[in-house]
Amino acid sequence: MGSHPINLALRFLLELAALLAIGLWGWDMYDTWLRFILAFGLPIVFATIWGIFAVPNDPSRSGKAPIPVSGIVRLLLELGFFTFASWSLYDVVDTKFALVFGGIVTVHYVISYDRIMWLLKQ
Repeated sequence: MGSHPINLALRFLLELAALLAIGLWGWDMYDTWLRFILAFGLPIVFATIWGIFAVPNDPSRSGKAPIPVSGIVRLLLELGFFTFASWSLYDVVDTKFALVFGGIVTVHYVISYDRIMWLLKQ
């Protein structure tokens, strides 16, 4: 169920890249001390949300759900997270970079179709 070690490693790298992209966007928003708060605070907020809202017994995660949510809510959360990260790259770095990142995320979700189907049934 999308839990091949290579796919899980890809997912982890995508999560880290997304947090970095969001942090870069936060840094780029202001030239004042506020940039430090956004550059570090936004990734922490997003990582916290990513970690606590989970579907119980999701085999692609630890199986634990600090705040249990339905599969569709989790899927929307993930898609929103990666969409914002792609937009952040588009806004701060480059259109091509954002498209490549978004493409890799799309390939990951296509490879993880069995997990998507599982989430939609939860």
